[in-house]
Amino acid sequence: MKNIKICIAVVAILLLTQCASAPEGFKVKFDNTKEVSGKKFAIRDINPDLPRDWDEYHYVVLEFKITTAQRFQVGFTSDNGYNELRVMSYLPNAWNKLAIPLRFYTNLPDPKFDVARTNNQPRFTGWINLGGGNGNRGVLHGVDSIGIRMRVPIGNPEFEIRNITLAVDDPGDEYIGTIPVVDEFGQHNLVDFPEKIRSLEQLQAEWAAEDKELETSAPDYNYSKYGGYLQKQVKATGFFRTEMIDGRWWYVDPEGYLFLSVGVNGGGPGGGGTFKELAKRGHWLKETPPEQFKQTNNQGMETVNFATWNLFRRYGEDYRTKGTEKNSVRMDRWGINVGTSAMAQSQQGKQKPYINYLRLGLELQGDLMGLADVYAPNFATKVDSSMKASLPKDKDNPWIIGYFVGNEPAWIRQEVRLCNLILDGPDRPIKTALQKFLKNGDTPERKKEFIHTTFNTFLQTVKKTMKRYDPNHLILGIRFAGLPNDESIMNICRNAFDVVSVNAYDLAPSKEMLDRALRMTGLPVMIGEYHFGTVDRGMAQSLWQVYNQEDRGVAYRYYTEQGYSHPALIGTSYFIWTDQDLMGRTIDGENYNCGIIDVTDRPYKYQVEAMMETAKRLYAVHSGEIEPFDQTPLNARGSGRVPDQWDTDDIWEGYDWLRAPR
Repeated sequence: MKNIKICIAVVAILLLTQCASAPEGFKVKFDNTKEVSGKKFAIRDINPDLPRDWDEYHYVVLEFKITTAQRFQVGFTSDNGYNELRVMSYLPNAWNKLAIPLRFYTNLPDPKFDVARTNNQPRFTGWINLGGGNGNRGVLHGVDSIGIRMRVPIGNPEFEIRNITLAVDDPGDEYIGTIPVVDEFGQHNLVDFPEKIRSLEQLQAEWAAEDKELETSAPDYNYSKYGGYLQKQVKATGFFRTEMIDGRWWYVDPEGYLFLSVGVNGGGPGGGGTFKELAKRGHWLKETPPEQFKQTNNQGMETVNFATWNLFRRYGEDYRTKGTEKNSVRMDRWGINVGTSAMAQSQQGKQKPYINYLRLGLELQGDLMGLADVYAPNFATKVDSSMKASLPKDKDNPWIIGYFVGNEPAWIRQEVRLCNLILDGPDRPIKTALQKFLKNGDTPERKKEFIHTTFNTFLQTVKKTMKRYDPNHLILGIRFAGLPNDESIMNICRNAFDVVSVNAYDLAPSKEMLDRALRMTGLPVMIGEYHFGTVDRGMAQSLWQVYNQEDRGVAYRYYTEQGYSHPALIGTSYFIWTDQDLMGRTIDGENYNCGIIDVTDRPYKYQVEAMMETAKRLYAVHSGEIEPFDQTPLNARGSGRVPDQWDTDDIWEGYDWLRAPR
């Protein structure tokens, strides 16, 4: 008996010793009082068996948990320096595995035709932004530490990592949990928030309350038939045009009233709740939508759409028509005077002006980064054939403001790389033309000149062809991802467009940017995308983050009114009508809380109230009669952009920045 007691005591001591020596989780508690907060860990402390040279592997797999949907940086220190990427997790408050392709750390992003597809890479448990690092790409030799950091944390979120492994083949991502991630309404089931829908009865009551509110009179924005301002009328031409009046640019509507284009991207019903292949994995979904809300996209991926299911719950079988009609009433109430082409086609009676994209009949190849092969023998013929088929039927339509030519081409500021891709790529007309051009000098400047010459040929062909089939509508430019700095590009735009368009994600449109656009082109400016978001719904916080939902409204007012106080700005389009997909849109994984409508078809209260207040003031703000709204949101520093000063030594807690101990 004594021996048995001794054995039990020994076993107990061994168990206690093992528990005491078992490694604790490696945790980071982000500090919201700091611009940047982070921590580094020696990889050997997390997984002592991991090699230092990673040449033989293609994936690094992180097993971690984070208490927020806010983006964070994941980096590794190697002989090549410190190299990091930006990660957005779909699974706040849950353990999961994320496999990151190592080529994201070692190579430049694969060329794609627009910026989003170039930089955003979808995974199953999250998505990765390749533009969020410090650019020290190179071989991963001597890897000894991992760094985790976050810019302007909302609250004091925590990150914990418990394992790092390497893999040759893609091991896939994994949600390590059994609680469904998505509830029956398409909301995040692992995140709680005050406005969360708990039952269909609650949702129906909130829909009924909104219906009752929409039956009351909308504010008087003093809009004309076409959404122009009745305060001032000038020459009418029957179509939208632009004119500088008293030193300020304006649109002029078909009846001659001064007009500012206040719109929202994606104003159709639904479209915000598609979840990638989750129907096949029951533990992700609390309830699977009926078969009619499942579909297979053009990548062969099965998707389910909760936003559409919620519209069906609200309106029944005729949900598309009724949803479109409801959105039109909402726009009237909120002061949005520009709709979408989809709305125009389905609306009976009352219409709104809208903007279209030109159909060019071209397949924009990713390896040309959004540029067309204008040297192909059938280039001009394809453009002509496509416009001949699409434009004449709408050329006399007074509701069309104009046409965009493209969106965020990826070759801007990457001209030399694009030329190298062309030269290293397959034989085709643009390659032959480039080789011939470089015979008179193969320099970075000559390569840049070739791309700009090609771009000019493209735009002049588009302009000439459009004016042949539709001389009545405006060419509203390419929605650049930030205004190009190059004078050559801006000169090309000046001779091809009626309006310069730019997607500008910032606290407010830069006065310097608007001044530069006006100085270099002499044209008015349209902002094609901007937005603000936060993390309380379990989605990423958008390209410019704010602290809470109330501040989304504050940020909207500040950005929009500050922008329209500039004499060049004549239009804005907020991105987007409905929140992006909770588990990532299929094209690139983005899952931003950036909508004015959530997945349950409910407006964000503070957002729409801000839109209404600003709409009442825009004519006076742009005329210079009153000062713009000047209150900034609490978390005004929360940009998605990564400044150079990130690479400082003082942001890391409890670890040597230079190298982990060997």
